[in-house]
Amino acid sequence: MNESPVAHEHDTVPSHDTVHSHVDSDEEMYDFAAIQAKWQPIWEDLKPFSTSDPEDSRPRKYVLDMFPYPSGDLHMGHAEVYALGDIVARYWRHQGFNVLHPIGWDSFGLPAENAAIKRGIDPRGWTYDNIAQQKRSMRLYATSFDWDRELHTSDPEYYQWTQWLFLQLHKKGLAYRKDSWVNWDPIDQTVLANEQVLGDGTSERSGAVVVKKKLTQWYFKITDYADRLLDDLNQLEGSWPAKVLNMQRNWIGRSIGADVEFVIEGREERVTVFTTRPDTLFGATFMVVAPDSDLAADLVAGSSPEVQASFQEYLVQVQRSTEMERQATDRPKTGVFLGRYAVNPVNGERLPIWTADYVLADYGTGAVMAVPAHDQRDLDFARAFDLPVRVVVDTNAAVTGMIPVITPEMLDGTEELPELDPASTGIALPGEGRLINSGPLNGMSKTTAIKRIIEQLAADGTGRAAKNYRLRDWLISRQRYWGTPIPIIHGADGAEIPVPEEQLPVLLPASDGLDLKPKGTSPLGGAADWVNVANPIDGTPALRDADTMDTFVDSSWYFLRFLNPTDPTRAFDPKEAEKWAPVDQYVGGVEHAILHLLYARFITKFLFDEGYVSFTEPFTALLNQGMVILDGAKMSKSRGNLVYFTEEVERHGVDAVRLTMAFAGPPEDDIDWSDVSPVGSSKFLARAWRVARDVTSAPDVEWKSGDAALRRVTHRFLADAPGLVESFKFNVVVARLMELVNTTRKVIDTGPGPADAAVREAAEVTAMALNLFAPYAAEDMWQHLGYEPCIALVLWRKADPTLLVEEAVTAVVQVDGKMRTLLEVSPKISGEDLEKMAREAVPVIRSIGEREVVRVIVRVPKLVSIVTRS
Repeated sequence: MNESPVAHEHDTVPSHDTVHSHVDSDEEMYDFAAIQAKWQPIWEDLKPFSTSDPEDSRPRKYVLDMFPYPSGDLHMGHAEVYALGDIVARYWRHQGFNVLHPIGWDSFGLPAENAAIKRGIDPRGWTYDNIAQQKRSMRLYATSFDWDRELHTSDPEYYQWTQWLFLQLHKKGLAYRKDSWVNWDPIDQTVLANEQVLGDGTSERSGAVVVKKKLTQWYFKITDYADRLLDDLNQLEGSWPAKVLNMQRNWIGRSIGADVEFVIEGREERVTVFTTRPDTLFGATFMVVAPDSDLAADLVAGSSPEVQASFQEYLVQVQRSTEMERQATDRPKTGVFLGRYAVNPVNGERLPIWTADYVLADYGTGAVMAVPAHDQRDLDFARAFDLPVRVVVDTNAAVTGMIPVITPEMLDGTEELPELDPASTGIALPGEGRLINSGPLNGMSKTTAIKRIIEQLAADGTGRAAKNYRLRDWLISRQRYWGTPIPIIHGADGAEIPVPEEQLPVLLPASDGLDLKPKGTSPLGGAADWVNVANPIDGTPALRDADTMDTFVDSSWYFLRFLNPTDPTRAFDPKEAEKWAPVDQYVGGVEHAILHLLYARFITKFLFDEGYVSFTEPFTALLNQGMVILDGAKMSKSRGNLVYFTEEVERHGVDAVRLTMAFAGPPEDDIDWSDVSPVGSSKFLARAWRVARDVTSAPDVEWKSGDAALRRVTHRFLADAPGLVESFKFNVVVARLMELVNTTRKVIDTGPGPADAAVREAAEVTAMALNLFAPYAAEDMWQHLGYEPCIALVLWRKADPTLLVEEAVTAVVQVDGKMRTLLEVSPKISGEDLEKMAREAVPVIRSIGEREVVRVIVRVPKLVSIVTRS
């Protein structure tokens, strides 16, 4: 965490402690509480940020902050993200844009339900009470939201359209139900998507160790969009953080290879195995299937009672392990032989089939061909159970860079070099080289061999080129009450009947009389009057689906509902989407880099395919903010290191908290609240506010008559600030603003005085720029300068180019990269004259002797770099 902002080469970044000469008198007059109380009702009455006027002809910008979950009052993380998002929204208004900046609440979900259970109250009451509190805090915080577009995902007016979206996906076969092993949270008693299980195998919700459980669940077929989700990330290069793009790419995890079909002795249906190395097929010596896969259960059913008993015992053992534990490379290999054999399609060899926990059920078909010589996990397993190891790639020659000319005579034998024997060394050979012990592939490189073997598999009808993904279908059903009901009715014959669209919304029943305490079954199943319905097709008795949807479904499309949040006839108006969307700037935490962003991208692409929107990516640009921490640690109740939003605002004022968030450092960095100074921010605000109070010239004064030096500082700020804001260097803008206030103060106190025209100009520019960070102080300054509200709608002043030319600049003279001297020169000096001055000014040049000066580089700021060679 930087204690001072990162500035440009010319920027001098003052500390809070160096910008005050009138602190006492400034602070005595500057009453932030009175100013907040004064302007908040005025803004609420004027609604300056409304975007409802259809005649507004300004160009449009859609700025969106990730909406909050109403778990209580706002916290310091909220204070940061909404300060940063508001800077962007206010900036674009100053640039003449009609800015849509909406707010809502992601108000369904487990935290509210668990809190309500703990307190013995209705989740609705808990949720909406928290929303009311957060809304009061949001309004106080002066975020420039269009409050007429407020929404809550737990309102029937919203979740009706979440249900509609489900039905559209269902029509296209993208919403489906199946039996599968799922991630089960034993604390919250509900399933979790793969993305909600942390790397250590625990639930991101409750922190419990996740276990596997077999249930019938609803999925969205996001894997159908895997290639587009991956390839379209190229559209976002440069406008999304590289870190987020890489996280998305890694999560989708596309692998190129082949699907190979193996005949299983005694089984009519073949088993398809995906491999990225089909060139090593001749090295396969056994097959491994995941113990919790349907395939394993099917294969073991045809085995002996002894094998079945061993398998069941092993399966129980595996189910106690997390996926992370199962994938650990240092974990001893365990497994059970299933008494079955597969047939290798390239050489007819019988491959024993084992089950082992290092293979996962949701990877491909849950089966792998084991090539122990060239895969470390397979080798560890083979050595543990004394299974054959066959080298089929001569990696030794590839490593040394000396691949010999290979003749058929050299390859006929099976004897391997000792250093290539993984069975002895215990080290697999995953690298590239020439194929050996591989029949017709002998002598080929990896690339050529892969191409040739895929051609042969396709010709034989035993395989084909294929792609596989780390991405799995999105598990959306949850066994909890407080969520969007799934709009499906189950007939007595097991049929899945979509609720007719005209009957939406399927309302969530009242929680009175329901047992919300988690028991592994959905609470809605106990609402007899709700769950028992007539089949809409034939009127026979049927049951509603008792699960609710994952809250990530609610947030996957909310940015579109903001376009017309009260429309009772449709989810959103495609014409409004054409006007406003996609979102120009999205602001929020990097913790949503995979889940939320991936799901929103998927839904957007689906809506594009269905003709509802004309774009394929929901968020054009993304800004991720860091965390607000204390003394180097994440804030938490258990650590006792919480900093409370309400207390900080009451102590220092809204503007000081907002300004501190902007000044603390680059937005993506964490902010350690112990390292920053809201007190210093408050003092600076008092100083800036006092400048506006001291101005005595009239608004129509001729600015050109003012102090030339102050005007140059003012116009340099006007010229530089937009680029700094657009590159998210908010801290540097604040630093430059402090310099402007300092310079203005000096002119007032020791120069021409408060009546000087340049003082008024500087004060007006200060107020306008300060609106980005400290809107209350800025509005009050604007009024003191003689103007009506709202300063937030004032267009950014244009810099006078004649004032951007410096009277003199400092030239840095370097010889062979080392600074030798500084020169004060005219900014208009030619490179040739500057080189001459540099040679004359630097005595060390004379010591160059016979060496030749090969080039002189002149840059802005003036830099003379003399490079020599002998």
